[in-house]
Amino acid sequence: MAYAALPTQVGPGESQTRRDFLTYATVTTGAAGTVLALWPFIHSMNPAADVLALSSSEVDLTPVVPGQAITVTWRGKPVFIRHRTPEETQAARDVDISGLPDPQKDEDRVQNPEWLILVGVCTHLGCVPLGQKQTDPHGDYNGWFCPCHGSHYDGSGRIRKGPAPFNLIVPPYTFTSKTTIKIG
Repeated sequence: MAYAALPTQVGPGESQTRRDFLTYATVTTGAAGTVLALWPFIHSMNPAADVLALSSSEVDLTPVVPGQAITVTWRGKPVFIRHRTPEETQAARDVDISGLPDPQKDEDRVQNPEWLILVGVCTHLGCVPLGQKQTDPHGDYNGWFCPCHGSHYDGSGRIRKGPAPFNLIVPPYTFTSKTTIKIG
């Protein structure tokens, strides 16, 4: 029995050759193999389970008295929580924002005027500013001071002097009760 040879070239209206089929099959298998080989690398970029567990933090504010500041950790970063006195709140609201490098009203940075909540990382190079403890230098504007490069933040976390380009970041948070917040 004689077998007919497959055409070696595909012209208009002719069927594909065995060589074309093998080329497509090889390319498809290679692409699938590449994706399967890269999947563990791509998957390793997802956050770890312990990081996802820390994606939100609840903080009880009951023990924090007016004028006191505490630091909590959220997503591996320090979060500054300051229970402001009425004088601190008024001083933050009386600032003329037109001359600030990153102008923001104090009212836009807080949900409750007596509680200021900020990510405690300098927006210049990622240092942690001083100013949470009573004995720390609070800078020229009674807020926070980053000694690494001299950034001064005011009582609302706004940059007032130094190389930092932006205000301290306000994390996403909500008051779940009058004395409890959920960050994240």
